[in-house]
Amino acid sequence: MTMEDKITSVRAQQIIDCKCRPAVEVEIRTESGAVGRGAAPTGTSVGMHEAFILRDGDRSSYNGLSVHKAVEYAIDIIGPALVGMNVFDQRAIDMRMITLDGTPDKHNLGGNTIYSASIAAFRAAADSRRIPLYRHIAGRDIRTVPVPCFNIVNGGRYETLTQAFNEFLIVPYGTDSIDFAIEMAVTVFQKLAEVLTKHLGHKPQVASSYGYAAPSDDPEVILALMQEAIDACGYTGRIAFALDCASSEMYDKEARTYLLKGKQVTSDELIAYAKGLTEKFNMVFIEDLLDENDWDGYSKAVRELTRTIVLGDDLTVTSPALLKRAHETRAVDGFILKPNQVGTITEAMDAHRFASEHGMFSVPSGRSGGMVDDVVMDFSVGLEVPFQKNGAPRSGERIEKLNFLIRANAASPGCRLYDIKPLLRF
Repeated sequence: MTMEDKITSVRAQQIIDCKCRPAVEVEIRTESGAVGRGAAPTGTSVGMHEAFILRDGDRSSYNGLSVHKAVEYAIDIIGPALVGMNVFDQRAIDMRMITLDGTPDKHNLGGNTIYSASIAAFRAAADSRRIPLYRHIAGRDIRTVPVPCFNIVNGGRYETLTQAFNEFLIVPYGTDSIDFAIEMAVTVFQKLAEVLTKHLGHKPQVASSYGYAAPSDDPEVILALMQEAIDACGYTGRIAFALDCASSEMYDKEARTYLLKGKQVTSDELIAYAKGLTEKFNMVFIEDLLDENDWDGYSKAVRELTRTIVLGDDLTVTSPALLKRAHETRAVDGFILKPNQVGTITEAMDAHRFASEHGMFSVPSGRSGGMVDDVVMDFSVGLEVPFQKNGAPRSGERIEKLNFLIRANAASPGCRLYDIKPLLRF
């Protein structure tokens, strides 16, 4: 039976995200009284192919980051176009906004404006059915929740060193309980503070993404310290690693080289180095190993890195078209699913569907400038993916994501943590 519940109003306002940057929030209401709200998160490491983020550029307000124009577009342009539409026809809603914008990267209305409205409609549809959004996505009770992957050491540029790799993650896979997986990660994260204090001779710095600031420019040193913390907690063989290299941030386009341990290296050298890491440490996946336009390099990385999963983020930006290219060239084994990158729920779902049909992994991830109620969590649970990316277990919005998994698991009879052991390549 086809469901119908017409949209009756579209409202919008400026709010702030978890890094106190302005964001546009859209609220949609329907004839049945259902309500859905959505606000697009913003990443710190943003790929050049992502949907355009519309900001005012007025330096006198939030240093140019305000989004009053996006709010205006949501109310005056998107709102009238969506009123009267069936909230359950997500594809029609999203396609109407895409047509209204008329640009490949949603430059006119803003990807953040369109995506916020897209989320709002999606949530209103679930609210109309009086069920959680993740169950609306799954179409039934869920059977699994994903293994959370925790970004506990943050790379980047610091006063005394530059760690070229952006994120060092732990993956607590050796259990069938989401509660214990989270407990293991929290315990290791806290123990790592002691390990780093001993290594540095002082307490570790808290990085901007709330993990520990990288204590070395050598990725191998950091992984060894993380392993020391895992072993000290008694979780050897139950927690593995993952990396987000974000190498576009450290790529010299003119020289076509990458920064690594204070030196410039070629694509081939970086691949060889990463291969060596996978032979020393149990690595679930490596994300964004190379520049976002290094397609040949990625194809070589997939051939060479047989002990880990190679994921694209800046390379693929949740785009069905780029995923198709990645599949045809065997450039990656999967992709990071960030719906705001492409700008609508429909396009993000299409990307996931394409990946699933072609044996590729979808790994949902929030953004560093996220929202407390990030819709990516509903994707993670509703799509029943094997694993997802989380931040360090320290700040409120990151803790809320973990509690979301616990609640969803508890509310679903027979639900368990996804068993990723058959998927591991080490």
